[in-house]
Amino acid sequence: MAPNLPVAWGGMSTVFTKILDGDLPGRFIYRDETVAAFLSIAPIAYGHTLVVPVEEVDKWTDLSPALWTHMNEIAKEIGQAVIEAFGSERAGYLIAGFEVPHAHIHVFPANDMSGYNLANVIPPEQTDQAKMDEAAELLREKLGTNEAGRR
Repeated sequence: MAPNLPVAWGGMSTVFTKILDGDLPGRFIYRDETVAAFLSIAPIAYGHTLVVPVEEVDKWTDLSPALWTHMNEIAKEIGQAVIEAFGSERAGYLIAGFEVPHAHIHVFPANDMSGYNLANVIPPEQTDQAKMDEAAELLREKLGTNEAGRR
């Protein structure tokens, strides 16, 4: 089965674009005109956030230098919020990109290397929705954003 490709490539919008457009629900923790961040529905740990460009670009290597820089600035800010909110030793940072053809950075609480294996995620049907809501609120509080991710 071929993946759904973004409209820019003649396919359907990505699942991330559907979240950005409000067609699918998302727990936003940050959003501006070019970048958004929302919780992963299949987290490595509660607080696992995806930093995504609003523009549909499949590979991070195809992002413009300015957009790539901005995504990393936001990922760093979220990483600091993750450490503070969850008391983790570090903020994990991972780029994979095979699961959704839309560039994104994974940022998550990390106390060891287990988070760097996406086979270790909590499946969406097993996530505790109250913990997901709490994680989003903790991160928004640290970032000074509202439920839409806006400052």
